[in-house]
Amino acid sequence: MFSLVQLRVFATAARAGSFTAAAVELHMAQPSVSEFVRRLEDEYGTRLFVRGGRRLVLTEAGEALLPVAVKVTTTAEEADRTLRAITSLEGGTASFGLLRNAKYYRLEALLAQFHERYPSVRLRIVGLNSVEVASSVADGELEAGLVVLPIDADGLTVTPLSRDEVLYTTADAERARHPPTIEDLASRKLVLYDAHYGWRDPTRRQLLERASLAGVHLDPIVEVEQVESALSLVAAGVGDSFVSRAVAESGSCPPELHFVRFAEPLHDTIALVQREGAVLSPATAEIVRLARALIRT
Repeated sequence: MFSLVQLRVFATAARAGSFTAAAVELHMAQPSVSEFVRRLEDEYGTRLFVRGGRRLVLTEAGEALLPVAVKVTTTAEEADRTLRAITSLEGGTASFGLLRNAKYYRLEALLAQFHERYPSVRLRIVGLNSVEVASSVADGELEAGLVVLPIDADGLTVTPLSRDEVLYTTADAERARHPPTIEDLASRKLVLYDAHYGWRDPTRRQLLERASLAGVHLDPIVEVEQVESALSLVAAGVGDSFVSRAVAESGSCPPELHFVRFAEPLHDTIALVQREGAVLSPATAEIVRLARALIRT
């Protein structure tokens, strides 16, 4: 069976017209070039070149092999360039998942920073609820992602990075004077976001567990998808809600809103997830490194 090196030497010699010229181009000794071609000829019991003239002349077998050899070696070189580009962060794709309210944690700056450093790397960033990010990473659709805990962690390596307190928000200044209990929450009209994921949402899961232990029920009067929509409804007096401190202090909340801590403090834990035992591509590994540095500052 021929080797890739033999095909490359043969194709180079055919193009250069001599073993000496091929040796110079390939940075090899001339006897080595001759030996590679001789072994290839001996393997198949046929001559590929007619020797003796000023230039090498292809035999019928050589004429038949040359286009195949050129195609194989060209494809191999393209594969080599592709892998070298990916492993040197000069190409490839970084596939990463972000928690829903990523912009409130300056994660858009993370993407801009990465692109500035590695403009040839494509970014595939999926911004879903933490439930979906964790599922996509576990299924191999994404290499890694940032989530809010708790999530279903089967098959995942979970690395907590930071905590952000969750605050109760209302347009009623009187209700904001005292930290609410889970019983208070159950007795009030609630406007909640992440309607699609409902009580699978990590923050809601924590509150649902508290309500279950207290023997009360949490029944929102309105559910919407975006946190901004929920806050607008809260500002209009439709009901109350809760958001992370990052959202509350972002400067983008309606001025009518008041924020207060829960009687039993509640926190979102932001964590990095990746599949157990998986090796990240260099591009995604770099995104992870930058995300760790940003989230922990």
